[in-house]
Amino acid sequence: MKINSMKSNCIPAVLIALCSATAIAATPVVDQREKNQKARIQQGVKTGELTVRETKQLIKGQKQLRKMERRAKSDGVVTKKERAKLHSKANKESAKIKKNKHDKQDRN
Repeated sequence: MKINSMKSNCIPAVLIALCSATAIAATPVVDQREKNQKARIQQGVKTGELTVRETKQLIKGQKQLRKMERRAKSDGVVTKKERAKLHSKANKESAKIKKNKHDKQDRN
């Protein structure tokens, strides 16, 4: 009798723990920045501001950022240090996008 009672009490506790870990591991700011940066790259390609080579390099940087984010989330918690590293990487990638979109090289 007690075993069944313990199981039914443990299941909700485990579900709550999993849900709270997921909420802690969320990185909505980084996710939005990734989305914005992807749109900036696409716009640069469309208008001819980015060369094929620049585009490939920028896409590679975005993939690295996503990989860092997945690693940070892998244990269910994104620490302040991990979050700072993600923001730093996003800042660097954003600067690269700006630099490549506004340089004066020939796109043809």
